[in-house]
Amino acid sequence: MAEENKKSEYLVDVRGLKQYFPVKVGFFKTIPLKAVDGVSFQIKAGQTLGLVGESGCGKTTVGRTLLRLYEPTGGEFYFNGELVTDKNIHPLRRQMQMVFQDPYSSLNPRMTVEDIIGEPLDIHHLYTTKQDRHDKIMHLMELVGLNAEHATRYAHEFSGGQRQRIGIARALAVNPKFIVCDEPVSALDVSIQAQVINMFEELQDKLGVAYLFIAHDLLVVHHISDRIAVMYLGKIVEIADADELNASPIHPYTLSLLSAVPIPDPKRARESKRIILEGDVPSPLHMPSGCPFRTRCRYATEQCGKEMPPLTDRGNGHMVACWNK
Repeated sequence: MAEENKKSEYLVDVRGLKQYFPVKVGFFKTIPLKAVDGVSFQIKAGQTLGLVGESGCGKTTVGRTLLRLYEPTGGEFYFNGELVTDKNIHPLRRQMQMVFQDPYSSLNPRMTVEDIIGEPLDIHHLYTTKQDRHDKIMHLMELVGLNAEHATRYAHEFSGGQRQRIGIARALAVNPKFIVCDEPVSALDVSIQAQVINMFEELQDKLGVAYLFIAHDLLVVHHISDRIAVMYLGKIVEIADADELNASPIHPYTLSLLSAVPIPDPKRARESKRIILEGDVPSPLHMPSGCPFRTRCRYATEQCGKEMPPLTDRGNGHMVACWNK
């Protein structure tokens, strides 16, 4: 019974998620590309977990695997205390949605805005009459800051920020509890990014929706997230509350990422020291033994090469995977 209560404390509970892709290296030989390798995290209802890391570390794969766009290789995903499997994913799709990275390619160019936003309503039969459908679409457009006259236009007639708003309205159409935001502002101008981020926050306040917010930009993630997880080569190396991670990072990789964030104060910027990592990111096809970061880490020891450090709590839910910090 205690275990059941523990499960339902979180809306999203991911345990040891793995996603391996087979890659051909010869006529009959394949080796696994370990895009996501044993990732675990939790998100409470109405909260945001920011997921950061450099390109190719597996952030997007985590989001897509959770929504069963990819079949997971291993691990478990509990949604609202219920284990998500192939058999029960369809009814759960209404409660889990995704906002894609590129607003230029994620919208159908042959459909009007009204049809794009209305498609989830059609699939899940969420209206009784044509008028009811129209009213719901108008309400969703108003919610994301679009005008009623936009309904009959096509996606190519809009700017990047407006297209992303259409994608967000489409995700909200089924009234989800959880949205995976896959770098939703990275393709937008900086001025538009701020508007879209603020809109995400307003929608969270109004609707109580939880986000997995995937991004490169630590400043954006810090602004919107309750907690932040830092990912490197398919593994999470540090998780903490957003303010705690920003003020007191522990893992050498997190320290390096934060040192690269621009500081708007010139005096402080001159005083801050940039931590530049040596070497290149190893190939996920040929992962180093033990800790994946050890090949670029100044603190690496023999133990780092033998065994992957577990995520351990350093106080206040600040989890770090490192032997030497």
